[in-house]
Amino acid sequence: MHPATAKWYDRRDSVFIEFYVADSKDVKVNFDKAKFGFSCLAGTDNVKHENEIDLFDAIDENESKHKCTGRSVLCYLRKAQPGKPWPRLTKEKAKLSWLSVDFSNWKDWEDDSDEEMVNANPLSDLMSNMGGEEDLDLEGPEDDESADSDDEKMPDLE
Repeated sequence: MHPATAKWYDRRDSVFIEFYVADSKDVKVNFDKAKFGFSCLAGTDNVKHENEIDLFDAIDENESKHKCTGRSVLCYLRKAQPGKPWPRLTKEKAKLSWLSVDFSNWKDWEDDSDEEMVNANPLSDLMSNMGGEEDLDLEGPEDDESADSDDEKMPDLE
């Protein structure tokens, strides 16, 4: 048995763990209030992977879920106390060789207000709501006729 390689990240109301096992079969995920277990068979030679974690804090085992893809198994652990940050996944501070932080999905949210979380990236919302068929002039006017009358040429710097 080998532990599966995994990455994790923290959110306001949940923790995500992704186990990187291709072609996983017989996936078993056990959600307990203070523990989390994962096992599967993977690859063409059916290597058995097994991971057990004593969690940093309690989770709601009834609201926690997992999803299998062809390349990995993503686990959603619902926090029992939403809004409380987890500085690490495990109860103990020991470094696990198979576990690392998923920095591409990590966000330091504990300093954000609820309003900032809703409006986290208004530019991306604006861009996704824009129509693709319209001609938008993002460069500005091509001729100088629309320039303000009070605009004057600035002298060159010496």
